Amino acid sequence: MTVTIHSAFLPHDDPDAALAFYRDALGFEVRNDVGYGGMRWITVGPPDQPGTSLVLTPPAADPGVTEDERRTVAEMMAKGTFAGIVLATADLDGTFERVEASGAEVMQEPAEQPYGVRDCAFRDPAGNMVRIQEVR
Repeated sequence: MTVTIHSAFLPHDDPDAALAFYRDALGFEVRNDVGYGGMRWITVGPPDQPGTSLVLTPPAADPGVTEDERRTVAEMMAKGTFAGIVLATADLDGTFERVEASGAEVMQEPAEQPYGVRDCAFRDPAGNMVRIQEVR
């Protein structure tokens, strides 16, 4: 049996800013962009990995979330503590320069970590932590 990652979800609170980060800064392709009820779900992914996608979703879309929970999610997103993802690249320095040039918030410049990887970190426009590891 083989199980693969098909989609992962990250919240966004500004679809245009999310597109600028994931499409323009990271080079992901847009696979789907669906609007409904004033909200947008945007599916993006690496061009060379058609079976793996990231769905940028409005945090308020779940009807089971209470108003108090929505406020908590918004507060956590603003602090950058709600969600995150780890990406990988063979060219960490080039990727860092491209994303930094886009104006993204730098959390950590490329560095060797004591746990055996070299990586960097940004916050996307919604506050999500995006770590990028170097593939060796």
